[in-house]
Amino acid sequence: MQLAPYACNPAATRGRRFPEVAAPTRTEYQRDRDRIVHSTAFRRLVYKTQVFLNHEGDLFRTRLTHSIEVAQLGRSIARALALNEDLVEAIALAHDLGHTPFGHAGQDALNACMADYGGFEHNLQSLRVVDALEERYPQFDGLNLTFETREGILKHCSRSNAEKLEDLAPVHPDGRGDVGQRFLAHTQPSLEAQLCNLADEIAYNAHDIDDGVRSGLITLEQLQEVPLVAHFHDQTLAEYPQLPARRLLYESIRRMLSAQVYDVIAATQAAVQAAGPTDADAARLCPPLLSFTPHMRVQSLELKRFLMKNLYRHPRVVETMDLAKTMVRQLFDAYLAAPQEMPVRFASRQADAVPRNVADYIAGMTDRYAAREHERLTGQKLWG
Repeated sequence: MQLAPYACNPAATRGRRFPEVAAPTRTEYQRDRDRIVHSTAFRRLVYKTQVFLNHEGDLFRTRLTHSIEVAQLGRSIARALALNEDLVEAIALAHDLGHTPFGHAGQDALNACMADYGGFEHNLQSLRVVDALEERYPQFDGLNLTFETREGILKHCSRSNAEKLEDLAPVHPDGRGDVGQRFLAHTQPSLEAQLCNLADEIAYNAHDIDDGVRSGLITLEQLQEVPLVAHFHDQTLAEYPQLPARRLLYESIRRMLSAQVYDVIAATQAAVQAAGPTDADAARLCPPLLSFTPHMRVQSLELKRFLMKNLYRHPRVVETMDLAKTMVRQLFDAYLAAPQEMPVRFASRQADAVPRNVADYIAGMTDRYAAREHERLTGQKLWG
């Protein structure tokens, strides 16, 4: 497929931090995607919480299945917009590599533990994984991904962290800076990166409805409060009045997903036509171009508010996440007091940066490994 002029072209990549000979059969972004899929951090995502802990059920989403769903949605939209599908897929598959065990509860607890040591943010940690923590190649630490994939992984970044990233980055020959520069210059990432951000939102809203109903914490009747869901529920029911509840839910979600995808495509095509970027760098200088229409944005926010109130803050979820936070805090304290309890490659690394080494180790854990380590170090078993 021919790329739009404002899409990222792998032949014009800003390159890798450590120069490498081009692969004979793959583009640079395909090579990035393959490195991500084969990484240790990617495999760990299968046992990392999305909303429900791994032991709570076999069919709930994990960080791995979420990442795959984001990649699928991203590629579908990219194809319609003539953006680079391989780059979108690479970013989507890598965007949660730095997530802690136990989802956002783990991140919040680890950030609190690291308050005096620079904090913790899973987005920045994902970049740290691909830049430094993966140990697979003889020539460099990390995966040595292209600038464009790394740019897309770093969705959020404080000014202070952006400055640190730029201070540590090698000087680029054209002087454009590294992935922290856009947070200092207030420009946008590539359109492919913007697309992944939106695909992430579309994916988790949809699958959290599914998982929430499957868990019994929210019901189809409650979802009638949400106009976006109610519209497609009623539409489906009018066509298939005898449809069983589970199939009714699936079809309603499928139609909702399709409507959001088509909405993003239409809104983006209009925005791109109005802005008229001539290449990928010109698109970075425009306001954000990937978006919902205003009407769909309102509906999406209403759905997010519903999920926050009825699912993410459900007493059962809150109780489990409070236990998870306790587990992460106690793990952090235990390793900080006795770094030798960590594997040698963490315990012996940068003796003056023990808290960051501890955070790196805990962030890389799966849910069940964190629970086992917590029981080993504290003698407590917080859940079955």
